[in-house]
Amino acid sequence: MVLPFCFLRNLCNLRMISPPATAGGSDMSHLPIGIFDSGVGGLTVYRALHEHLPNERFVYLGDTARVPYGTKSLATVERYAVENARFLAEHGIKLLVVACNTASALALPAIRQRLRVGVVGVIGPGARAAVAASKGKSIGVIATESTVQSGAYTKAIAKVDQNAVVIERACPLFVPLAEEGWADAEVARTVAETYLQDLRSRVDTLVLGCTHYPILKKVIQQVVGEQVELIDSGEATAVEVKALLREEGLARTTPPTGALERQLCDDLDHFYVTDAAERFARVAERFLGSKPSRLEAVEVWGEDRLDSSPLGEAG
Repeated sequence: MVLPFCFLRNLCNLRMISPPATAGGSDMSHLPIGIFDSGVGGLTVYRALHEHLPNERFVYLGDTARVPYGTKSLATVERYAVENARFLAEHGIKLLVVACNTASALALPAIRQRLRVGVVGVIGPGARAAVAASKGKSIGVIATESTVQSGAYTKAIAKVDQNAVVIERACPLFVPLAEEGWADAEVARTVAETYLQDLRSRVDTLVLGCTHYPILKKVIQQVVGEQVELIDSGEATAVEVKALLREEGLARTTPPTGALERQLCDDLDHFYVTDAAERFARVAERFLGSKPSRLEAVEVWGEDRLDSSPLGEAG
């Protein structure tokens, strides 16, 4: 696999990024969907989107050089997220999916302020799906330490149903278990039991609030019991993105030119990482069953601070 290294140079000033002009003028349906995550976890969101939207193309950015985002300040997460969003927007996208839970919790307003395309996070869709699924209004959320501390899922669920009772729990060891390919190992069950066993009788719905956690879905279900419905935030996001594209007239109705049968990670989808491309490819194969056909290492950087002026008004 050829892994060319290219550089994205910072714009002299922050400007609102618009999608490129199309041959048909206003038709953007042929443009790809952009996805970014702080690392490899967002690949589960890519998989869900690919399954629900087989006619679409995707551009994925994994900011592997700056992972994890959970230990960073709000200002830093916003800056990273805006830089990632700008990178994808400059490649021409019709919609941006923020697959990182931390960025979804902290940076969506900053991103939306600077892009002229729709922006969808993973927390809102996961919260709405959980409320719809819960019969007893008792909802659990498992996520990383930073996402739990932000209270983002509790707030999002309360916006839909103020009477829902939410229990949030951090499960940090699930991330390395998923990345190391130990989802079916005994250690995964031991860790899951330690984190989750008491939730069996306390919740009827459990949100997988980290993009790594669907890799461990089988063992999580075994531990909490079949009576607890698991909500994959990436899956919920894919459902909402599909509906949004239809509503906005942006859905691609035919397969891309030359596509006989779409496959995960085929050469119609483009993947970028900011570091450790070889490791990303290995983990992608664990998560998706195949390595990306088109994978490039890039360096994404911007100004050391976020400018409050919009990215796009000509001065």
